[in-house]
Amino acid sequence: MSILMLLVLYYILSVVSILIGFIFVQKVKFGVRLEKGVSHAMCCFKNGGELLQNFKAEERKMRKKAGKKEHHLWKKRDSTGSGQKALNVIRILSELPNEKEAVYGALDKWIAWETEFPLIAAAKALRTLRKRNQWHRVIQLAKWMLSKGQGATMGTYDELLMAFDMDDRVDEAESLWNMILHVHTRSISKQLFSRMISLYDHHDSQDKIVEVFADMEELGVRPDEDTTRKVARAFQKLGQEDRQKLVLKRYQCTWKYIHFKGERVRVRTKPWDEDD
Repeated sequence: MSILMLLVLYYILSVVSILIGFIFVQKVKFGVRLEKGVSHAMCCFKNGGELLQNFKAEERKMRKKAGKKEHHLWKKRDSTGSGQKALNVIRILSELPNEKEAVYGALDKWIAWETEFPLIAAAKALRTLRKRNQWHRVIQLAKWMLSKGQGATMGTYDELLMAFDMDDRVDEAESLWNMILHVHTRSISKQLFSRMISLYDHHDSQDKIVEVFADMEELGVRPDEDTTRKVARAFQKLGQEDRQKLVLKRYQCTWKYIHFKGERVRVRTKPWDEDD
């Protein structure tokens, strides 16, 4: 009986030891897995933090860009296809008679399906017509633009004044100039003053040159070299040599640069040269 009890006790102890060993092994495996899981979680957390920081940085950049766009008070016009549109309107004008009704009607049809006025295309068409010396068409297109309330800029006025000059329509140029003086008194560019003085010089109107120059001085616009010579020549032809010398002394540059033997040389300008 004692032997049987010993065998039973030995069997129980063996089973218990096996169970303890199995439990220990499972704990070790679980610990290894837990350690791997923790390290993986930490790695993911670190990467996730970096991703979150990158995302926040990108979001800040997007907010800054959006903020910059909101400060723009103008809308950028789309110039896509403007060159082809300009060629189309030039082709349309070339096929029309020189009648206001026909020209304006064709131009109205040209913009009938446009969501906004094709200002860029019209400006390109004006420049192309000017290069081709088609002054009558320049006048028609520019007047039509202004009748639509579009293109009332110094550039358009300059194109129109030049076209009036080349087409010998001085009266219309004077009417436009008086309107510009009345409406845009403080924003008339030097180029526009020079254009009007060139127009009067081309048509030998010395008194008108002096009038435009007086407006120029009153508004504080300094003439360029070419305009200064034309004004001085106008005073000379009017017999006002004192004013001629005064204009040259006040506005003509004392020095100019010329190229001599391949080098740029600074030389003193002459006070007046009748051949200029």
